Amino acid sequence: MSFTGFLSQLIEIVIAVALAPLLTGWVNQCHAWLQNKSAPALWQPYRMLHKLFNKESMVADHASRLFRAAPYVMFGCMVLACAIIPTLSTDLPLAPAADAIALVGLFALARVFISLAAMDIGTVFGSMGARREMLIGFLAEPALLMVLFSASLISQSTSLTTIVETLVHRELTIYPGLAFAGVAFTMVSLAENARVPVDNPATHLELTMIHEALILEYSGRHLALLEWAASLKLFAYSCIGLALFFPWGIAGAQAPVSMLLALPALVLKLAIGGFLLALLETLSAKMRIFRVPEFLGTAFLLAVIGMLVELLLSH
Repeated sequence: MSFTGFLSQLIEIVIAVALAPLLTGWVNQCHAWLQNKSAPALWQPYRMLHKLFNKESMVADHASRLFRAAPYVMFGCMVLACAIIPTLSTDLPLAPAADAIALVGLFALARVFISLAAMDIGTVFGSMGARREMLIGFLAEPALLMVLFSASLISQSTSLTTIVETLVHRELTIYPGLAFAGVAFTMVSLAENARVPVDNPATHLELTMIHEALILEYSGRHLALLEWAASLKLFAYSCIGLALFFPWGIAGAQAPVSMLLALPALVLKLAIGGFLLALLETLSAKMRIFRVPEFLGTAFLLAVIGMLVELLLSH
């Protein structure tokens, strides 16, 4: 492991942990502006985390160790996911140890733990949210894998750093398969991050909530870790989209100085992506929970079409 590689890996983790709540705050601000509402402060997620970390965690008497460990496992999975996604540089020592399949596995591991923890207390809302979360994961993960496989056909590798390096150093070319994959990835991202039209993070209606039902029994530092992990998940999915479809600006393995320009480029792309996410949510309506399988089934179909198009064009 070179010193530049270790430094770029460390900087990437620190940037992800530090900027993830800021991205959530920016999306909330844009969402309020587009609806002609008074926007919350950009730093509101940091204030919320500070308040929750200073509060006492109330845990049910019959809660098991799984309930207490789930927030730490979920936070750790999201940090690891952000660590293997090339956001500033492709010189990441952790990247060769985990490819796109392992990345999806990290998301799945976090989902299993939070779903088991929600059922551990035995409340109706927790069990309902866990069932819905596993249904969404069962449908979204194959679609995400197909999206990543569509991009891997271009570079002949499932390593995200190899995919980014291949796309950056190739001449500017239109890939029809990536167009289908991009639409599918957008649909999967909305579902995985509990956004409209699949879920509404601003409501606590028992008939519609999914993510909020999973964390109703948490408080204090446990709730802070879960909220931070949710912001990291949004950050991770945003960076996956940027790495696959807009990789320009990411520093190469042999260009550590380019990281000075990669950070402003990343912030700019995340700001644009956050605004587009808020705009998409504003223009969309919350769908019924029974329509979610059709929504994610369409995403899977589009991702498979994108992969088939890449296969046909490569031969």
